[in-house]
Amino acid sequence: MKHFKYIYIVFFSMLLTSCIISRKYQQSDLNMPEKYRSMKDNIVHAQDTLLHQPHYFFKNTSLLLLLDSAFLKNSDLLLAVQNIALAEKTLNMVKLNYLPELNAQINGSYTKASENSLAGQSAGRRETKDFNFSTVLSWDIDIWGKIKNEKKEALANYLKTQEVCKAVQTRLVSDIAKGYYNLLMLDEQLNIANKSRELSDSTLRMMRIQYQVGDANILGVRQVEAQLEGNKMLISQIEQSISLQESALSVLCGSYASSISRQREDKEEFHSVPAEGYPAYFLSTRPDIKAAELSLQAANARIGVSQAAMYPNINISLSGGLNSLTSSNWFSVPASLFGTVAGGITQPIFNRKKLRTQYEQALIEREKEVIRFRQAVLEGYAQVSDALKNKEETEKQFIFALNKEMVLKDNISAIRVLFTVGAANYLDIITVQSAYLEARLQTARLSMEKVVANVELYAALGGGW
Repeated sequence: MKHFKYIYIVFFSMLLTSCIISRKYQQSDLNMPEKYRSMKDNIVHAQDTLLHQPHYFFKNTSLLLLLDSAFLKNSDLLLAVQNIALAEKTLNMVKLNYLPELNAQINGSYTKASENSLAGQSAGRRETKDFNFSTVLSWDIDIWGKIKNEKKEALANYLKTQEVCKAVQTRLVSDIAKGYYNLLMLDEQLNIANKSRELSDSTLRMMRIQYQVGDANILGVRQVEAQLEGNKMLISQIEQSISLQESALSVLCGSYASSISRQREDKEEFHSVPAEGYPAYFLSTRPDIKAAELSLQAANARIGVSQAAMYPNINISLSGGLNSLTSSNWFSVPASLFGTVAGGITQPIFNRKKLRTQYEQALIEREKEVIRFRQAVLEGYAQVSDALKNKEETEKQFIFALNKEMVLKDNISAIRVLFTVGAANYLDIITVQSAYLEARLQTARLSMEKVVANVELYAALGGGW
């Protein structure tokens, strides 16, 4: 009984030690502010479409069709899905590590000893046959929590692949939406450039008439002709940009380069985008930050695995089967039956510092993941703050550009009247027309940037995944 007492003491000591080895994960203290830099003091805890999936955020039907195609065909997304499948297989394999291993083997051997060998001279016969069929059951007892930590690590890596896939989806939605709205902007700029070319044509005809009656010189006619050629070059550049953007969108959608069907919504492009109500804890919805934290959890579990490898390994094995010297009575039962039960403890003593180094490397890897996690949070906070400020300032700039365009639009009709009565020259016409063209192109660009600012805010807050 005294011996059993010592065994119980050792066993419970092992259990206590295993609890110490298994390090519980604790999230790092990030000291994160409650609100973003560009927000006002009052925070409205809003639950809006910025936290929902794309179909509940975008209204544009053509854009949603592009997104549906990309979710099915985009190469990066398909690779991310395959990574999830790989991680799931690993997790399912690790879950079975608690169970014993069972193997079966069949062996047959024939040995003929030489006459001059010890076996040949001492044995009654030089020829020996042996036939063996056995099953071996081997079980490693997880005293130190090695398998438990392996399971934690595999689960964290599996969940990480899911978050990485969501991050790929978020980036994909953002890239496609930006490309789509850039196409709409290029269409608008092409329309503006065509109207500017028509205006330059009209001005050139008027200048030629003035030149024929002697009210204008050839220099003025040449200047207007140069302006017309500049408009034609601008149209060509915009058409080139449209073709390149369509090719890029086609690749993102997993298709060969082709034209992209598109249309602008009559009213709003989004279901709702509140101006306020984005507390900093919304960062927890970002898949890249979730993935970084899961990497930290996996690294924390790896420490437990590497530490447990330095402690004794307890193994129990059972084997049994049929053994005979002749094939004729190999399966004769019970005469050919045999069985073996064995148990053992293996304590690593000297492995050229391999196990200790692996443990120390695991500690370093964990610190690296802590740094990566904090960096992901810092970058996420900065991205949301920048997106909020960009959204606010872009809306202001669009209003200023729109007012500028309206002022210059009035100048177009006024300068033509002044030129007709001789109160303005050709340089005034060219200056006013060029300024108006630039203003309209700028308004179209800022209109697109205003929409893209909402897309960037949507992506910065996690993309609804």
